[in-house]
Amino acid sequence: MNFPQGLFPITWAWGAFVPAVLVWLWCLRTAPWRRLADSSQSNVWFGAIVVIMLMWSMKAGVRPGLNLHLLGATAFTLMFGRQLAILGLSAVMAAVTFNGAAGWEAYALNVLLIVAFPCFFADVVLRIFERHLPQNFFCYLFCAAFFGAALAIVSTGLLTTMVLWLAGVYSADTLFTDYFPYFALLGFAEAWLNGAAITLMVVYYPHWVGSFDDSRYFPKR
Repeated sequence: MNFPQGLFPITWAWGAFVPAVLVWLWCLRTAPWRRLADSSQSNVWFGAIVVIMLMWSMKAGVRPGLNLHLLGATAFTLMFGRQLAILGLSAVMAAVTFNGAAGWEAYALNVLLIVAFPCFFADVVLRIFERHLPQNFFCYLFCAAFFGAALAIVSTGLLTTMVLWLAGVYSADTLFTDYFPYFALLGFAEAWLNGAAITLMVVYYPHWVGSFDDSRYFPKR
């Protein structure tokens, strides 16, 4: 994750800007901007960007482009929805790139793989939970927040691994031996981080979590 400059062929790096721009335009058009009109909500949104920015600055890696860090995308998506989460994490990626932890050439590819994909994935997990599982407070926390976060980062790791292999950056043997297995371990940390954050917020500040509805999970009898 956080691919550096010159890691990918130029066609991959620059070609990624086309779908990235389309995703940004869709987010700008459909995002629930009215929510950020509330100063308290906008402060939480900007605060989440700063926290995740610091979290992404702490990473470990074995080779160029094969670094690992927590995402926080699931919590951000559950709080503000996929559009505002993608825009916020795109800002995080821009700050991390400006700080030298990634390359501007690979910025769009980083956004597609590390920002857009996990946000869409977290939203899909939430929709599956809401449609097929009991509308229970603990199901929301464990399925949408804990397990959703773990599955999101492991799926993101698999996607980045496949892209690195298809682009010819590293061999499949190197990627599936020295890179992808670590995402299983990272999944536990991601699950606890996102799950604990959502749990604390729905208990003390439920209005911060847009996907949480008191009337749904605590129906009046």
